[in-house]
Amino acid sequence: MSYGYPPAGQGQGYPPQQGGYPGGQGGYPGQAPGAYPPTGAPGGYPPSTGAPGGYPPASGAPGGYPPAAGAPGYPPQQGGYPPQGGYPGGPPAAGGIGFEGLAAQAGGPPQHPAQNYGQPGAMPYGGGAPPQAPYGGGYPQTSAPAPGYQTQPNYGAPPAQQPYGAPPQQGYGAPPASSYPSAPMPGSNQLYGQPPAQQAYGQPPHTQAAYSGSQYGKPDKMAQQLSSGMAAMTIKTHGTVTPYPNFNPEHDAQVLRKAMKGLGTDEKAIIEVIGKRTNKQRQEIKIKYKQSYGRDLVKDFKSEVSGNFEDVLCGLMMTPREYDAYCLRKAVSGVGTTESTLVEILVSRTNQEIKEIQAKYKELYKENLEKRLVSETSGHFKKLLVSLNNACRDETSHVDHNKAREDANKLYQAGEKKWGTDESTFNMIMASRSMAQLRATFEEYYKIANRDIIKSVKGEFSGDVEDGMVAVIEVARNPAAYFARRLHESMKGAGTKDHILIRVVVSRSEVDMVEIKRDFQAMYKIPLAKYIGDDTGGDYKKILLTIVGH
Repeated sequence: MSYGYPPAGQGQGYPPQQGGYPGGQGGYPGQAPGAYPPTGAPGGYPPSTGAPGGYPPASGAPGGYPPAAGAPGYPPQQGGYPPQGGYPGGPPAAGGIGFEGLAAQAGGPPQHPAQNYGQPGAMPYGGGAPPQAPYGGGYPQTSAPAPGYQTQPNYGAPPAQQPYGAPPQQGYGAPPASSYPSAPMPGSNQLYGQPPAQQAYGQPPHTQAAYSGSQYGKPDKMAQQLSSGMAAMTIKTHGTVTPYPNFNPEHDAQVLRKAMKGLGTDEKAIIEVIGKRTNKQRQEIKIKYKQSYGRDLVKDFKSEVSGNFEDVLCGLMMTPREYDAYCLRKAVSGVGTTESTLVEILVSRTNQEIKEIQAKYKELYKENLEKRLVSETSGHFKKLLVSLNNACRDETSHVDHNKAREDANKLYQAGEKKWGTDESTFNMIMASRSMAQLRATFEEYYKIANRDIIKSVKGEFSGDVEDGMVAVIEVARNPAAYFARRLHESMKGAGTKDHILIRVVVSRSEVDMVEIKRDFQAMYKIPLAKYIGDDTGGDYKKILLTIVGH
């Protein structure tokens, strides 16, 4: 049975958007001529708000961070940092999924002029952070953008106003000793920690801010000097897939038809088109292909290619929330449940996105997502998933430091201070507070408990609920580093967990893949592209490397 690809009569699940698709006859799936997607259906996408930037193919591994030592306002660096070695990975992911339906990914984020940011102290997952070199081989702009698109900055250029690594303008105190690198990117298009505005269909969600917790493991003096101002820090992000300049869906449809017509398949042509177009552009190609040739593009892909290459193509041809719903469905179907997939999606999506996932899930699979989660999980893990799926997290950027101290004390009293654990207190705080508020709470927790919140959670919980709580903490601190860890654990050791690799690459390609690549390099001392290249092969390898901007 194939999941995720709606029948012809179920395609009306996309609400109106600004700057939507050009009119096309014989829309796909079934719809009236005119704008795409149709309006007013559940699971749609909010109005578009930003002008996407030009497509900059990224080359090489992103640079690391400049050393924070010596920057004004920062305390002297404490000892105990490890040499420039590899970074240990996180806990292994559970289970696996495949792809059977269609798929696609969010559209290109708008680009803004480069800005200079101070660098918070950054540490690798599981250890201290070595000093990093400033941005070097970045992501050059190689082609002129389409009219109306803003270009993405050249990351190799040094900041004009303030040296990278100087303290932020807000006047932070000491930088935190964190388990993940969390330096911001210049010239970005998205803020972690801001309330989610009505983002465009296909535009990256407004996720939360950088990791600002203390070192995972043994506390150090620097971590005790954390400034609560770090909690409100914002970071902008970039995708590696941005709007293709001079986009012509009719021409792309012709190229794809030619690539699959007759004997043999031109996989290179397919990769060049599908791997270098945003989700919004791919949806237009899909419509034009059906209008011009009376054929289903995804079905043609499935008849011409197979294996992981097929899974990536089908994933890219889904809309973002359709793809999330599909991945959740696969995680709860068949023998066993892939709990790590449930956690990854529900922890990292905004309230609005979760509501759209719920609507799309019900449209495609004719069942309620929450009921399915309840039937497939149990105990405190089930309660955590239900709370996350409720989509009621505070998403304001304001930080109440008094409340942070109160919540930190509640967490301490519910865990470290007592015999046993009050799981409901952890669940309530982790699932309802804003990401910025959680960061402040984790800082206050360190002051009270003299240990990092992750270490406490690992001592108080076990199994799936432990993994879920840790994921909330990691995403609150730095989503890009969380996904870098997910990518690393998908490829480390014998074999490859392709379902994790494909899902993260597809779903983050237009959100924060530039930052994920940067943090991957800092955490594991190897470029993400090389790691992928060493672990995959053939057309599967080629399309993954195209998506991550290699």
